[in-house]
Amino acid sequence: MRPNQSGKMKPVIGITPDFNAGDRKEWGGHEPTYFLRARYIRAIEELGGIPLILPLVADAAGRRRLLDGIDGLLLTGSGPDLSPRLYGERQRYKFPLVSERRANFELDLVHHAQRRDLPLLGICGGMQTLNVACGGSLFQDLPSQVPGVLSHRQTTKAIHLSHAVTVAPGSLLRKIVKRSSMMVNSSHHQSVKTVGPKLIASAIAPDGVIEAVESPRHRFILGIQWHPEFLFEHHVLHRRLFQALLRSARQTRN
Repeated sequence: MRPNQSGKMKPVIGITPDFNAGDRKEWGGHEPTYFLRARYIRAIEELGGIPLILPLVADAAGRRRLLDGIDGLLLTGSGPDLSPRLYGERQRYKFPLVSERRANFELDLVHHAQRRDLPLLGICGGMQTLNVACGGSLFQDLPSQVPGVLSHRQTTKAIHLSHAVTVAPGSLLRKIVKRSSMMVNSSHHQSVKTVGPKLIASAIAPDGVIEAVESPRHRFILGIQWHPEFLFEHHVLHRRLFQALLRSARQTRN
């Protein structure tokens, strides 16, 4: 950790970027490229942490060294999907897939975070990665696989709220937001199908889609399906998610 001007220690939060392996024209074309929305960085920095963008190192010892230098983890969202083979299914729909390098890195980080009891917040695709790493599965395409499902890809900007979720009593999420329900934004076509054996579902949309999972065995391992990085400035409940991650991260070195 690093001290701020008041002498308090700021927690260092490792943030995973998206990665173009050289096959996405909109992000670097044929040149392998890291990219990340600045909103994730701003949320951590403006609420009292030090954001650190993590390179997707392949070496196991290198990954451990990276984790030695941080106090918490933020797994960010991604446009492409995790490969269904990672949860034992064939790919049924032709959506772009997350690069193997990123998927391998993030799945491994989840296991390290569990072993170290390192605080982890997974957002959207980060929640899906958390669930798959813990042995769960995903709906590959909600509109195709879930009858009567809501439209989870809102047509308004992500700074606007879209639908409600019910928050499970006694859950970490309930303790953080201090509400039995809350409004969220929505920008996904996949979601958790089978919850990983060591996780619990802690928020549900009105159509039954799982909107949050967490580990009851750890201090702070939480995945949420929405995007609070678009909402934290004007919505206190979404700001509390980042604040809770930072509080837990401050305890890591202690």
